Amino acid sequence: MNMWEGTAVRGGSIAVIGGSIAGSAFAGAAARLGADRIVVLERSPGRLEDRGVGICIHDDRFAELVRAGHLDEGVRRHRLTVRRWVTRDPSDDGPGGRGRVLWNQPMPFHSHHWAVLWQALRERTPDRVEFRLGATVAAVGGDRDGAWTAAADGTREPYDLVIGADGYRSVVRAAVCPEARPEYAGYVCWRGSYDTALLAELPGGAGAWPEDECATVCYPGGQVVIYRIPGLTPGSTQANWVFYAPTPAWLRLDGPTSIPAGTLTDAQVDELRQLAERHLPPYWAALVTITPRERTFLQPVYDLATPRRTAGRLLLGGDAATVVRPHNTSGAVKALQDAHAFERAGQAGGGSWSSLLAGYDHERGVVGRELVELGRRLGRAQVAAAPDWSAMDEPAMTAWWRQQLTGGGGFGGHALGPTPDGRPA
Repeated sequence: MNMWEGTAVRGGSIAVIGGSIAGSAFAGAAARLGADRIVVLERSPGRLEDRGVGICIHDDRFAELVRAGHLDEGVRRHRLTVRRWVTRDPSDDGPGGRGRVLWNQPMPFHSHHWAVLWQALRERTPDRVEFRLGATVAAVGGDRDGAWTAAADGTREPYDLVIGADGYRSVVRAAVCPEARPEYAGYVCWRGSYDTALLAELPGGAGAWPEDECATVCYPGGQVVIYRIPGLTPGSTQANWVFYAPTPAWLRLDGPTSIPAGTLTDAQVDELRQLAERHLPPYWAALVTITPRERTFLQPVYDLATPRRTAGRLLLGGDAATVVRPHNTSGAVKALQDAHAFERAGQAGGGSWSSLLAGYDHERGVVGRELVELGRRLGRAQVAAAPDWSAMDEPAMTAWWRQQLTGGGGFGGHALGPTPDGRPA
């Protein structure tokens, strides 16, 4: 018997709202399940290569996703082995000072450029998947018998299933659980990236920062996480940093959004410079402040755990389903594992859409809520209620880290469970 005979998806029509990492992964999963028609509706009018955010994936999670068919082993990535936690030391405040080491934490991760990873996923998507760029979806709806999308002019298009992979401000989430809204964490992250050729301008140059090191620079009220990522051009490398900091007085919060690269004013960027020079060891402050203004942006930190992921023939995945603080280092993995769970639910769905949707909701709902709670614990411990870093050493750091993971793991993402036939994922 063909493994797809009797499945709900085979021969059906599916719309995926959002064409980024989550959307591309869900489109690929729907194709492997045998959907006859798959349409990806992406509101951005152009391709997404200019998104320069760095992301990290745990080595074990990457290997699982390769085995499950969601990633290629050869996707470009940068190897990390150690996370060096440091804090400013007044006795090491020369131009090249890197601070006092609190802990050298093993870090079995690879880092990725968002756009490079997205491109790899996009290239894996079969040609029969239709990508519509510049397609804004104004509303969605449906019941147990079908679903629909509506354009801004009210025109509706019917589908068997609509998947919301449309991020923080998901129109699909508004239909599935309108009561669920992202909550502001009380702090922001400044972000930046640039070609590592600029590191030559720093005292000690690039050599003062080992290639496999992720630096976490701690200060009262925040921290900066710094690591290399692949550049857009093969063979190139970028410095990438995430600077957790108090909310700027000028920031007006209007739901989960960001201040895009290139739109920060000189005064706002100068505020970041002053923050770095006041709190960071000189080397790391310089690494942040040499970032070109057009490569610097700001994101308020939010989180959200939806009470459900499905309603009728609507399904949520990625950030549309759960918004997790970046501390977890699990954002891309979460999206890919959502797509994997959807595919697995389709394989074991018993031939009905309702079984598929119930299986997906059951598997990913609990995991999503655990990831959100872990992100909140990490945020409290590392930013909102951080310890006195000047009093910390390696034993204290090790105990402090273990305490954060008490009550649920998932740092770097949960391990994939077995496939429906009992084989490892």
